[in-house]
Amino acid sequence: MSANDTYLAIFLGSKTSPQMTAWMALPEGERRAKEQQGMAAWKAWAEQHQGAIVYMGGPLGKTKKADAKGITDISNHLGAFTVVRAASHEAAAKLFENHPHFTIFPGESIEIMPVLPIPGG
Repeated sequence: MSANDTYLAIFLGSKTSPQMTAWMALPEGERRAKEQQGMAAWKAWAEQHQGAIVYMGGPLGKTKKADAKGITDISNHLGAFTVVRAASHEAAAKLFENHPHFTIFPGESIEIMPVLPIPGG
């Protein structure tokens, strides 16, 4: 995997966002139907872009932070990740236009960044 054409996509969303509040306010049956619709759309997105997907990744669980003070349980907006390959940063970002993460699900955004080579590596 060449770092020159590899990009990490991080799916972001807050548990307290207006989108999540509206999502949680849906009747359970309606929310489940939207979940099924969203998963079908996500699978269709993955099939459409299968040639660019290096690693599908997946949802992220609870977070622990390790630093000089020790280990702490924290909360952040990171929800999932995917690794893709594209000709440019712009091309990688375009893969995620109108993604179900924020068009169907209550996700807020997807941040796409290049995976850079390790300095001196």
